[in-house]
Amino acid sequence: MSFDSGPLDRYISAAVGDDPVVARELRASFAAGARDLADLMRRARCDANWRVAAERLKSLAATFGIVPLIQMAEVAIDGAPGDPAILRDINAAIDSLA
Repeated sequence: MSFDSGPLDRYISAAVGDDPVVARELRASFAAGARDLADLMRRARCDANWRVAAERLKSLAATFGIVPLIQMAEVAIDGAPGDPAILRDINAAIDSLA
């Protein structure tokens, strides 16, 4: 699964300019934060924890304009906690953006 990382690239470029080292660090930070939230979703033991983690992931994705990840987080928010299919899709999306 591959996603357009254009919005993320544009946000990073606007934030750091043409510094490739800082751009890689910011991209890695985004990916690490998104992975942490996906892991919180995976470990959620109640509906509320699942929802909060998914809402935070949606917010992080929205900050950088990553529409497919926003949509996946919305599916998770509205879906069944612990859904392995949505977790698999979310992790694949994060991996493709990292």
